[in-house]
Amino acid sequence: MANTYSALNVHVVFCTQDRQPSIIQEFEERLWEYLGGIAIQNGMKALSIGGVPDHVHILISMPTSISVAKAVQLIKGGSSKWIHDNFPKQRTFAWQPGYAAFSVSTSLIQENVAYIRNQKKHHRKRTFQEEYISFLKKNQVDYDERYLW
Repeated sequence: MANTYSALNVHVVFCTQDRQPSIIQEFEERLWEYLGGIAIQNGMKALSIGGVPDHVHILISMPTSISVAKAVQLIKGGSSKWIHDNFPKQRTFAWQPGYAAFSVSTSLIQENVAYIRNQKKHHRKRTFQEEYISFLKKNQVDYDERYLW
């Protein structure tokens, strides 16, 4: 083939260190915008970003030239630095080292976008642990509950 074509959409979930409610309202919206900016700078497209004080969901369209691990590293590292530089009271802010990443069919993008946009409403009814385990089961990911938290 003369050209490369792809449709690589990934729903990524990652948490604050020790799942502390560190994403404060003061910078939450700006953080979502900044995460999207990191994605753009690295050849990705953020289709939806949202979350609650202890975790983030981001649906990204990935280029073929970058791995999911590298994308998450760039997003988490860049956003931590931005928070430290711009919010002095948040100098201890950190993300947990792990993350979850799930492939998303193009036909399910709008459903995922809506899910991410409604995180606050969603978490009034369901804990993060319940949400996370349901994602793992839905995506048939083998896991050992001893190492989830």
